[in-house]
Amino acid sequence: PGGILGREVAGPLGQGKPIVTRHLCSLLAGEGGPQAGTMTECFDCDNCKESLYGRKYIQMDKGPYCIPCYDAHFANTCDECKELIGHDCRELYYEDRHYHEHCFRCFRCDRSLADEPFTCQDEELLCNDCYCSEFSSKCIACEKTVMPGSRKLEYNGQTWHEHCFICSSCQQPIGSRSFIPDNKDYYCVPCYESKFAPRCTRCKKSLTKGGVTYRDEPWHKECFVCTGCKTPLAGQQFTSQDDNPYCIKCFGNLYAKKCSACTKPITGFGGGKYVSFEDRHWHHNCFNCARCNTSLVGKGFIPDNDEILCRDCSSDL
Repeated sequence: PGGILGREVAGPLGQGKPIVTRHLCSLLAGEGGPQAGTMTECFDCDNCKESLYGRKYIQMDKGPYCIPCYDAHFANTCDECKELIGHDCRELYYEDRHYHEHCFRCFRCDRSLADEPFTCQDEELLCNDCYCSEFSSKCIACEKTVMPGSRKLEYNGQTWHEHCFICSSCQQPIGSRSFIPDNKDYYCVPCYESKFAPRCTRCKKSLTKGGVTYRDEPWHKECFVCTGCKTPLAGQQFTSQDDNPYCIKCFGNLYAKKCSACTKPITGFGGGKYVSFEDRHWHHNCFNCARCNTSLVGKGFIPDNDEILCRDCSSDL
């Protein structure tokens, strides 16, 4: 018995990572025949039936084959050059396609892909360099290719390496945190608030969303309260006195005129109207004759000490 003849067949291991397997071949001694107890007297090719003594052969499941018969019946056709891949050639296998080693090359730069990672793009095999050059995006910051599988950030049609997308103020990577764009700059939220956000007139802290504008000044909603009772005024009717905001109730109690009839404040809110005479004031619905209770709004009346009377009631005096 003789030596070993190797035949390699490659297959995919993930994207562009072929593996290699081997079929074993034996070489029988040309003289003296087989050793006793190791094979029968008749040892022929399973196909052509020619003797395999002293010849190379390949052992298949069905039996041994001489090299010409093996190549004719079992060799694969190279997907690139369309020729048979003989028993003595290194064969590479990928996606149900077979190649000679020298035919398994990048479609762009013709580099051998036998021992390199590669990518299949539209049925074309490409080395990583060619794939990245043609199909991968470039980082807007460093202008280098963003390699497939690497961490990246995309915004507004532009791409960054994760470590290149940094805050324009503190120069720290923003990563997965929230950010705020400003023209061509990008800021993390704390830096933007510190640099650009308006500050509440009352608490002086940054105002990032919502808020109330009063006298052209920004306020947090929770900071814009009645000067008297501290009730929040956001979304409520209010007025001011000496530039200080007040709710209607506090303003009426502190500053509004009082009705001479009901003694309640006359605020004028909600479309309310009132009548004034000398230093006295009345709500419209309170300006009535003290005797007959007839409304005197728009009518003549006669003052009688602290009372007001219609003409009919005053004529009875």
